[in-house]
Amino acid sequence: MAHLTFTPADHARIAAAIGQAEAGTSGEIYAVFSHASDAYGFVAATAALALALAAAFLAALLAPLLGASVQALTLVSCQLAAALLLAGLFAAAPGLRMVFVPRGIAAARAHAAALKQFAAHGIHVTENRTGVLIFVSAAERHAEIVADAGIAERVPQEAWDGIVADLLEAARADRIADGYVAAVTAAGALLCEHFPSSGKNTNELPDRLVVI
Repeated sequence: MAHLTFTPADHARIAAAIGQAEAGTSGEIYAVFSHASDAYGFVAATAALALALAAAFLAALLAPLLGASVQALTLVSCQLAAALLLAGLFAAAPGLRMVFVPRGIAAARAHAAALKQFAAHGIHVTENRTGVLIFVSAAERHAEIVADAGIAERVPQEAWDGIVADLLEAARADRIADGYVAAVTAAGALLCEHFPSSGKNTNELPDRLVVI
């Protein structure tokens, strides 16, 4: 994904889409966008160590072939240079860290961040447990919809999968605001089907996109 951003007009469109989607349902929709779900500091340390060891190994391996000898100080210098080089690269381009993050770890961190946001914004304390979180984490290329217990009892997770896939595709095409509007509209249609408005439609959660 590119470095995704939202204009004031994008925020207004998404907020309006949430309000419209909730008009016919007792459910609540909340949207969160995260630039990254973790700093992945362990990646920098692990990669730096791996490269430092690799540099020292190559130096020790190639030296005899070239008719040279390798002193301990030379090996340590190679290790230090490799570690400093990688640390500098990570500092200059934090996004480079994701190259070294296993997909499974990235997905797990993004999922944990989604659950944290679900709880932090009180989506789990709506009156009928009918809150829905639409979450995207750009660095991990991850999107998911977290539905509260009241919804999960009636709407299977598979019903959200197509919405999530379309949202990810929009993010990859740098149409993230359009993706959120479409996801909110589709989620609202599902909520209207299973949780139609009872007439007294209290707005329990703010209609807005949170960017973290």
